[in-house]
Amino acid sequence: MKRDIIHNTGPGKSNGDGGSGSGPVAESTRITSLDLIRGAAVLGILLMNAVSFKFGFVPYLNISAGGSETWLDWTVGVFGEIFIDQKFMGLFSLLFGAGVMLFIERAAARGGRAVLLNLWRNALLLIIGFFHLLLRGGDGDVLMVYAVSSLFLVAMRKLSSKTLIAVGAVLFFVPVANDLLLQSAANSSDAALAGIWTEPSGDIDDLDELLGLGTLSGYFMRGLGMIIMGAGLYRLGFMSGDMPPSTYRRFAIGGIGIGLPLAAVGVAFVAVNDFSNDVAFIGNIPNNLGTIPASLGYMSLIVLWNQRPDNWLKRRLRSAGRMALTNYLMQSVLGVLTFSVLLGDTQVNRAGILLFVLAVWAVQLWWSGAWLTRFRFGPAEWLWRVATYRRRQPMRRA
Repeated sequence: MKRDIIHNTGPGKSNGDGGSGSGPVAESTRITSLDLIRGAAVLGILLMNAVSFKFGFVPYLNISAGGSETWLDWTVGVFGEIFIDQKFMGLFSLLFGAGVMLFIERAAARGGRAVLLNLWRNALLLIIGFFHLLLRGGDGDVLMVYAVSSLFLVAMRKLSSKTLIAVGAVLFFVPVANDLLLQSAANSSDAALAGIWTEPSGDIDDLDELLGLGTLSGYFMRGLGMIIMGAGLYRLGFMSGDMPPSTYRRFAIGGIGIGLPLAAVGVAFVAVNDFSNDVAFIGNIPNNLGTIPASLGYMSLIVLWNQRPDNWLKRRLRSAGRMALTNYLMQSVLGVLTFSVLLGDTQVNRAGILLFVLAVWAVQLWWSGAWLTRFRFGPAEWLWRVATYRRRQPMRRA
């Protein structure tokens, strides 16, 4: 299978393992399309997560629950629901599945104990996710979802590419039935949906706690489904640009043409029902149904873009992708510092949060490129690699 790679003739070409077979990926064998997709995904995820830094989990799900005061705020919120929500997390999840398969393949090729090393690597990711959860103060963390999901993917890794894609799609759509059941349970009991769709005014009762767990289980199933799909797509060469350009164009037009209208229908349905508790769960179904086609459409556009001549923005996005873990964690650090410490008592709406997002994008595009001109890995990536291989990895470039 051909690979779309960076050809580096400079001093960073060694894989840095000193011939031990325990080192990271050599720069000369990096798949640039994966780096570019990952860079776009990690920046897009900030658009999803930023509102929760100020307002918590509820306005993340319900755009009427906080931060929407002016027409501009509503425009930002509706745009995010249609074009951003779940789509970039879908990209990131697909990439994680690809990353697990790539890691196992390369570890096995170097003669290492690939499966055990991958399990240890994701046990470390679970720990990272736990501390990230403490930082965010939320109810769940996507890094923990990925770490747990890797166990299922490792167990299924020998399935064919098409089987992995089919199994992943089925798992992704299971939460549709889950949403219907949750909505039925909420409506039959006239639940307040405190902490889910409305801000809690006191202690959250047992039913709302149960509905909240159901919501989180839906996120887990969708993440697991996308991860398994990503493994199959990686094996087919979809992410690395191995398919004809016409294939990517069809996926881009079809995926975006199906996924975004479905998301728009979901937003319109919830708005027409005045963001009522009666549609809190079922209102998300159209957007969830559109996540797979929209994510594949976005991915196809990025792969096509990667095949065009290089430019400054692509190089910076690839750098951001190579430091995706560092950038993801730093987004949370900056978000907590900005909205909980510096602006804790200051009124901020969604338009103001968008300014924060744009500023962080600018900083991360700049520092990712600047850092990787001097160092081989981002700080978090380096620490994760050192802990994974349990030996020091070269950090500075020669």
